[in-house]
Amino acid sequence: MKDFEKLGVFYLGRNVDSRAAEGTEHTSQTVLYDSSDLVTHAVIAGMTGSGKTGLGIGIIEEAAIDGIPVIAIDPKGDLGNLLLTFPNLSAADFAPWVDADEARRAGQTSAAFAAAEAARWSKGLSEWGQDGARIERLRSAAEFALYTPGSASGRPLSIVKSFAAPDPEVMNDADLLQDRVTTAATSVLTLAAVDADPRSREHVLIATLFGDAWRAGTNVDLAGLITQIQQPPLTRVGVVDLESFFPSKQRFELAMRLNQVLASPGFSGWLQGEPLDIDRLLYTETGKPRISVISIAHLDDQERMFFVSLLLNEIVGGCAASAARRACAR
Repeated sequence: MKDFEKLGVFYLGRNVDSRAAEGTEHTSQTVLYDSSDLVTHAVIAGMTGSGKTGLGIGIIEEAAIDGIPVIAIDPKGDLGNLLLTFPNLSAADFAPWVDADEARRAGQTSAAFAAAEAARWSKGLSEWGQDGARIERLRSAAEFALYTPGSASGRPLSIVKSFAAPDPEVMNDADLLQDRVTTAATSVLTLAAVDADPRSREHVLIATLFGDAWRAGTNVDLAGLITQIQQPPLTRVGVVDLESFFPSKQRFELAMRLNQVLASPGFSGWLQGEPLDIDRLLYTETGKPRISVISIAHLDDQERMFFVSLLLNEIVGGCAASAARRACAR
């Protein structure tokens, strides 16, 4: 068995002979990474074109082969290529993905271009000690899914569950609950392009509404939140009466900002699709590891901040729950 097929060993490539012309010739010495070292944070740094994305994709594929689930946030829209795996490495597999203009520029028909690509990939994989059998192993080890929040171009994700009362594990941990409340308030204000400073009165009010509702076992949705901002079910915030802290006229303006978001034609896309559930992103219903690529390339900056905040909120809450704890520990 090849040394990089051992469980927990990630194959990243081979060493390069720096003495060769332009340092492009690789040696037979493999570059292996112990997956147990990936227990906290890691950074891939490099200049444009240096191969950062390629290395990241390689690590994700190695994790998948070892049965480790992955949630990958894709801001550029190129990680979807993880789903394009062809164990047979045949021209027929490549043909549907050929860019006709690119083939034309190469002076080839689409069929000829596909055959050339298949041959190029077969040769390249062989040079690095890999083949179609390893691609098949990758495909069999995990399910690959491409999610597109706010859009139906991939698998849409619904944010409705994200404002539901957290699991008991979170509710019974004061720090986790506070983090979840803070992130929920921040994400809502960010989507509406409102100052999300945790010390602002807007943030304090919305965080208070989330916290009080969840402690009462009540789920929150944006429509209900807008109503509560106008007529909060409380008379004081801290030791200050509500009207002094946040007058009704200013609360109405905040409610209208959020209502504009809710009423916009594109917002319905955020309410459709699978629920934003960490267990579902990590594993299929049968328990098979899932590689969830979440593309946010189509979102604007505010929408990206909104979604990533919600996702991280769910991850923190999910890691506190027993169902997801095994993946978070890995």
